[in-house]
Amino acid sequence: MIQITVFTPTFNRAYCLEACYHSLVRQTNQNFTWLIIDDGSSDNTKDIVNLWIKENKINIQYTYQKNQGMHGAHNTAYRLIDTELNVCIDSDDFMPDNAIENILNLWNKYGNDRYAGMIGLDIDRKGDVIGTSFPDNLKECKYYQLKSKYNVVGDKKFVYRTEIIKKYPEYPIFKDERFVPLGYKYMLIDQDYYMLCFNEVFCDVEYMVDGSSLNIFNQYKKHPKGFAHERKERMVYSYTFSERLRNAIHYVSCSIMTKNWRFLYESPKKILTFFAIPFGIVLYFYVMNTTKKGVMNKTN
Repeated sequence: MIQITVFTPTFNRAYCLEACYHSLVRQTNQNFTWLIIDDGSSDNTKDIVNLWIKENKINIQYTYQKNQGMHGAHNTAYRLIDTELNVCIDSDDFMPDNAIENILNLWNKYGNDRYAGMIGLDIDRKGDVIGTSFPDNLKECKYYQLKSKYNVVGDKKFVYRTEIIKKYPEYPIFKDERFVPLGYKYMLIDQDYYMLCFNEVFCDVEYMVDGSSLNIFNQYKKHPKGFAHERKERMVYSYTFSERLRNAIHYVSCSIMTKNWRFLYESPKKILTFFAIPFGIVLYFYVMNTTKKGVMNKTN
């Protein structure tokens, strides 16, 4: 029985998807399915994937949908996945040859109902860990405490139990927007489960010029409803006052962008949001000015 699904949301990334494919072909443990969620691509992604399916080197599922953004592709993936575990590998990333073997061995040895899954390391193309590794004595954690409690920073790779991820609400889809921060669902899971932590490399990442990681301010401006939704939730579930205040500031900024003047009434932390208003206004102008400069620099 197949134990894990590797799913890859992709949108017009035919030019870089091949590296991900070959890394999966090289896996020392082939007990997985590769689920590709084509989020409305207009390039030759489908043709390339069909060639790989005909090669029959690994088990591939391909699903095409109207463009909904990364979070919409995650919603679709979670509906379709029926294996015990799942992990998202982006279209511009790939897995070390022993990643699936490592993941399954670690889970089969240490996993139980206390845990929603486990977290491993991302490395860059030079082989350096993204951000920081886990402290040697840290065996389990809450995702949103990594930075505030353990001073662990940088992108990490999450492997979740499918039955757990399906229990929580889907990412909301907002009209004319294509992005909701993925951490929203992880934060909800945090309230009920721990994650296992391992200083093992699960993914080799590359930040593409057209990727969301390097365009966060533009994403912020283009998808303010999605960000506001996450910030409201994080005001409720953040572990420290400073985190709640920071999220209130961002919530105010996003609300100004959407001209939602009911934001104070809709806030789950009204007093905190009230005091965050001046800072949110400053952040709003900073983001708007930063994205304008980015556009000017591209034009020049």
